[in-house]
Amino acid sequence: MRSGAFKISLFFLLFINSVSAFAQDERAQLPLALRNAYFGVSVGSINYDFGAMSFQPQVAGYVFNSVVVKHPAVRLVLYGYEFNKYLSAQLTYMRPVYWVSYYYDHDDRGEVKRERSSVWMNVGGLTLRPQLPITNRISLNGEAGLGIVTRHGFDAQDGTPIVTGISYPTVLLGGGINYHLNDNWRLMVSGTYTPEKSSDHQPATTFLSAGFNYKLTKTSDKKIEKAAETGYINPKQWVQIGYTSNFLGYGINNALEKVNLFWGGDAEVFQGLSVNYHRNIFHTAKFFALDWGVSASAWESTGKSKFSVSPTKETFFTLSVFPEFRFNFLHTKPVDAYFYYSVAGPSYISEAIIDGVETGERFTFQDTMGSGIFFGEKRNLNAELKIGHYSNGNVFPLNGAVKIPLSLNVGYAF
Repeated sequence: MRSGAFKISLFFLLFINSVSAFAQDERAQLPLALRNAYFGVSVGSINYDFGAMSFQPQVAGYVFNSVVVKHPAVRLVLYGYEFNKYLSAQLTYMRPVYWVSYYYDHDDRGEVKRERSSVWMNVGGLTLRPQLPITNRISLNGEAGLGIVTRHGFDAQDGTPIVTGISYPTVLLGGGINYHLNDNWRLMVSGTYTPEKSSDHQPATTFLSAGFNYKLTKTSDKKIEKAAETGYINPKQWVQIGYTSNFLGYGINNALEKVNLFWGGDAEVFQGLSVNYHRNIFHTAKFFALDWGVSASAWESTGKSKFSVSPTKETFFTLSVFPEFRFNFLHTKPVDAYFYYSVAGPSYISEAIIDGVETGERFTFQDTMGSGIFFGEKRNLNAELKIGHYSNGNVFPLNGAVKIPLSLNVGYAF
């Protein structure tokens, strides 16, 4: 997934802590793993001195011309946990909005051509974040821990790397100042740094940004009582059987990819079958619900990609565990309708190369989005339409993605 995030999801903690929620049937209360958890977004400027040093000089016929580095970037706190007012830990992902562009001259059989290729790079982090309160609203913070730098390069026509792909652990350091609007919202100005690695021609990276964190807190008794008084049925668990087909093409996938609401893929699925299990672990009085689920799927590719055309379609399998964010936008007497988004479901994929597309390793992530309904007097019948996507989120240097077209799922809740 060329525009995807480093998708390490929070589903592990949701799964572990949901066990207590199942036993107590307190789905109107946040699971333990989310109480005092926080999530965040920062936007700013990324700076790294990519240049001729990353361009491998030993590749015959390729001469470096220039490099363009655009500085807008974003950093996400995928999951943070505040142990107390002095210490937090967080899982983060940072990437530029635009990839680095290399321009170079290529001698192709005596004809010199000016060409351009992109280098993708992102930095994941698992860090401790000590905090020092200055006033009731202002605090300072540091940051230190593990960083994972991943770079996807590009090759010459004969497959020789020009800019090599790498992925390696490093140190991630940072700090900032925070302004607490209330118990939940914090504004912040911060900076992070990862050192260079000269042996891999990787420059040091700095990121200066402004953004916010949102902290979750325990649901009040009043809100729990309100959820019970609505009379709405919130299904506890449901199973689905799904069928996928490209009969209607990939128009929905492509349209959502174009407006950056979802992701596409170089390998495309022709058809597939899936079995899915979902379990609700939290819901508000009316609109929001948080679920987790597992799925097993068998897929058949189209046999075509921009890298390969084959008369033989390829078969592959996936196994996934995933978090699911569900918005119940309509409650009526005969039916309840919802929209959902599932991102970063850790998955096993049985093939690393599909229709000539190198998807990386056998570890990947599942993303889906769709809309569905629960119906019947007890809301125990379910129907859903969705699209999907598999990619490793640039965790590995190779990250060709798989595009899943429209799927119809039917299910039963119990």
